[in-house]
Amino acid sequence: MTSRRRSRTVSFAILSLATVALVGCGSPAPPTGSESAGTPTAAGAQGSKPTTAGAEGSKGYGKINLVIFNEGRPGLLTERGVVDVSALTRPLGGQDAMVQLITRYEELKPQLTRLAAEGPAQPLSAVTLKAPVPRAKVLAMGGNYREFGARKPEPMWGFLKSTDALLGSGGTVVLPEVDANIFHHEAELVVVFGRAGRNIPQAQALDYVFGYTAGVDVSARMPPSGAGGGGRDITKMPISGGKSHNGFAVLGPAIVPKDEVGDAQTLDIKLWVNGELRPNYNTSDAAHSIAESIAWATAITPVEPGDVLYMGTNHQGLGSMQDGDHIEMEISRIGRLTINVSDPSKRRWPRGVDEVTASDVRSGSGGPGSKSRPLP
Repeated sequence: MTSRRRSRTVSFAILSLATVALVGCGSPAPPTGSESAGTPTAAGAQGSKPTTAGAEGSKGYGKINLVIFNEGRPGLLTERGVVDVSALTRPLGGQDAMVQLITRYEELKPQLTRLAAEGPAQPLSAVTLKAPVPRAKVLAMGGNYREFGARKPEPMWGFLKSTDALLGSGGTVVLPEVDANIFHHEAELVVVFGRAGRNIPQAQALDYVFGYTAGVDVSARMPPSGAGGGGRDITKMPISGGKSHNGFAVLGPAIVPKDEVGDAQTLDIKLWVNGELRPNYNTSDAAHSIAESIAWATAITPVEPGDVLYMGTNHQGLGSMQDGDHIEMEISRIGRLTINVSDPSKRRWPRGVDEVTASDVRSGSGGPGSKSRPLP
């Protein structure tokens, strides 16, 4: 993890303009008749189809949506395409360039605003988006939702994901050839830190937040190892092997500064697989707030500007990821990302919401995917 501050970029699959809505998108397209994912009490529970390219209802110009694209250039995602802002960070690129934009944001905001409105833009179809913080330290909260009120808040716990798992919007998640019960998509709000800190007090925690982005915490649910080990140690954040394969930490498409997002505890999160709505929940269902989570996590591990914290998910809309899937995820006031899925082993699972996992997590009778197996 010590080398994560180097601006090393990774090549990912080309972003499909036809299926990506720009950051700042408005309401989804009219309902298609799909039922809402998970329990019928989900916030905003109605079927809706993901929008196509464009920022429907977006005011667009002047909005700051920070990206990293192509070989590590910093840019702005706008209605007109991607505007290169590397002149503001030269000679830095990649993670180092994004950290510069984050830490100098107030100074650079007038120039960024002007460039977002007037700067030369490349069509989105002509660029490849990377994870907006390609060498971030990746923290993640676990079990951090009340499952639409079915569960009471429990002691906080979390884990780390490998930096090498980071993947940008438009990339392809290649499922590894491991003996997983199932591969789940977890749609999550992701905090992007703007200041370095450790043991951050809850009362000051939001002062350390620069902004937010969307994330898919891809999870390989592994069978029990047979080894003992007792209960979970909530004083540590270990690296999760089943969540750290290449491409298992999807981020993007852009980082939106917190002043443009507003209250991040009232955001709608939705995810579609091949057009079918699955997760559909609001961040108000969180068991522990962003500030509480930051205070807990930084008491265990320090953070630096550009590091991220996945805030956990509501498990009521989880489902399998399998070969050929096209996945779109959207967070209100933040934006939409897309990924594709490839599985060299061509494994299959039942389609739709994993209702067994939804029930087990609601009742506390089992872990996600613990009763799943690939179809024969």
